[in-house]
Amino acid sequence: MAEEISRQDAEAERLIGWVQLGVVLFFALLYSIAPRAEGTTGFNFVPWALGAYFLFTIWRLRLSYSREMPVWALNLSIVADMLLLVGIIFSFHIQYNQHPTFYLKAPTVMYMFLFIALRALRLDPRFVLTAGGIAAIGWIALVAYAVMADPNHMLVTRNYVRYLTSNSILIGAELDKLIIIVAVTLVLAFGLARARHIFFDAIRDHMAASDLRRFFEPEVASTITEGQVEIEAGQGMVVEAAVLMVDIRGFSPVAAKLPPETVMRVLGCYQASVAPVIKRRGGRIDKYLGDGILATFGALSPSQTFAADAVSAAMEIIAVIHAAQADFEDAGWPGKMRVGVAVTSGELTIGVVGVADRLEYTVIGAPVNLAAKLENANKKLATSAVAGLETYELAARQGAQVKAIELRHGVDIEGVEGVVDVALLVNERNSALQDHAYAPSC
Repeated sequence: MAEEISRQDAEAERLIGWVQLGVVLFFALLYSIAPRAEGTTGFNFVPWALGAYFLFTIWRLRLSYSREMPVWALNLSIVADMLLLVGIIFSFHIQYNQHPTFYLKAPTVMYMFLFIALRALRLDPRFVLTAGGIAAIGWIALVAYAVMADPNHMLVTRNYVRYLTSNSILIGAELDKLIIIVAVTLVLAFGLARARHIFFDAIRDHMAASDLRRFFEPEVASTITEGQVEIEAGQGMVVEAAVLMVDIRGFSPVAAKLPPETVMRVLGCYQASVAPVIKRRGGRIDKYLGDGILATFGALSPSQTFAADAVSAAMEIIAVIHAAQADFEDAGWPGKMRVGVAVTSGELTIGVVGVADRLEYTVIGAPVNLAAKLENANKKLATSAVAGLETYELAARQGAQVKAIELRHGVDIEGVEGVVDVALLVNERNSALQDHAYAPSC
């Protein structure tokens, strides 16, 4: 989050620099076309002030693009803004050879609000308060100088008409300007403090949503982060979809003899090999179950080929694992890496389970249970991939170009009541039925 905030602040400082450059060029344009008093003998330092401010702005812009602006440079920039403005206002009575009260009626004072508001681009109320404070001090100094410039002939009046039509000073009017400067600064700073709090919350939410997409499929993450209704346990819907279950053969006894870091490295290699196949075929991983992977096809995103995609993915997974044997050996897995895959389909319930402070999106239903039992039955059937017969036939109707090695009817599957008709897709002796290109992921 700190990096994102720093990036936003850096962009704001660059924008402020460009606005400052625009302001100084605008002031220079106004100065060049504005009528000036004829025959005045006063020294006009406005061109020098504008030139110095222009060079300062260029330096500030270069600094903002080369590194993070230090606080002292930010405060110096604020001081330079206000010094330029106060200096230009102060110069009016010199340029036009008038009493200092002359400059108090200059509309240029309105630019103070521009320089104060400019600091709001950074979303940090400290700099708005600094700008407003310096502006208030600058205006007090201008008023004090005008009042005290000629102690013997102080031009203070209470007559509003005289104030507007002469060089007289109406203290109440100057106090009004000061109050407005302070009030605008405080209101803007207060609003900015609230906006900054909301901004930080938004960044945290954005980063949390980004992290969420690493743990959930995009459709699930979008439902969680963009939904208009609070998600609660018990929400769900029924969909027609396919389920794919993958599991490493003999993982537990082998893993028990390996160092933990080797086990995790092997699992990472295995998951990095299988997950892209599932995603490429349009599936979504529901969860990682240790060395098992539960994926669905057509559950989160409607599909007209969910069974065909799942069966094709099963065949490709077997081929990819076969092609990655050297990677598993390098990761520390002894012997040959073998997996079992099962595919089923039917009505699934997809929804939210858990309690208020611990919720989880998941899929449940008979196809999920059957897929787990069929995957385990690969050992008994001497296969690497198996599918429910109805799922296999549905996949064929949906366009899958997969030919089973055998169709068996009335098979007893441990944990399943009754018998099951299955399609044996790949036997253990022929796990590289298809020639799939494999890019090492481990």
